[in-house]
Amino acid sequence: MKLLAGPCVIESEENIFKIAKSLEKYQEDSTIDFYFKASFDKANRTSLESFRGLGMDEGLRILQKVKDDFGYKVVTDVHESIQVAPVAEVVDMLQIPAFLCRQTDLLVACAKTEREINIKKGQFLDANAMQYPLLKVLQTRGCSQATYENSQKHGVYLCERGNTFGYGNLVVDMRNLVLMREFAPVIFDATHSVQRPTAENGKTGGDSSMVQYLASAAAAVGVDGFFFETHFDPSIALSDGPNMIKLDELDALITKIKKIQEIK
Repeated sequence: MKLLAGPCVIESEENIFKIAKSLEKYQEDSTIDFYFKASFDKANRTSLESFRGLGMDEGLRILQKVKDDFGYKVVTDVHESIQVAPVAEVVDMLQIPAFLCRQTDLLVACAKTEREINIKKGQFLDANAMQYPLLKVLQTRGCSQATYENSQKHGVYLCERGNTFGYGNLVVDMRNLVLMREFAPVIFDATHSVQRPTAENGKTGGDSSMVQYLASAAAAVGVDGFFFETHFDPSIALSDGPNMIKLDELDALITKIKKIQEIK
């Protein structure tokens, strides 16, 4: 099982290392393929006043230090094709934000690297539509067919994070997990799936109490990995706090997910 976990954004070097230290158990677990996740920039914040991060240079320096100190593989977002080459020098997996999943230049730039790629499904797309962003990557890497085996071989993943439902809410259609898994390994993003976009007067809200239920359902349906944003104190997190899971609650949830997967 792949596990992508960490804070939404790099708030400070001190906070990053505090969170990274708390996640060491997953690096040591032979049943988990662990990636430390944190963004150096959140380019799609609702408001100009919202904290975006420490920037690419400082963010990459900190992520490199996490790799060096903990031995973790690292995943982070890229928002523009010009960012891809320098980011790929540090990270092991490049992540395409949901809003940008159809951006051809960004997808192609990522595909030209040797890094794994996690493409988040747009909140506005159905599952079958995700084969086309996937194909942009695979074709750039010399592969003409979008199949699970080809995507796995080329290290390309699709990530479910809910669909827009009316105004200011997201829902997860578990059928998407089955459908997307026909042509790629699937990672379920349980924390972004409980977001309530722009629900808090210029900020994205959420309901983290629902994370465990959606993650359990995804484990029962069958996925290849999970994505959790986590923090020692989500109430003071500078981005996505309302939908983050507390570090001290993550272990129980991972244990529960494993037990569900063992039943299958």
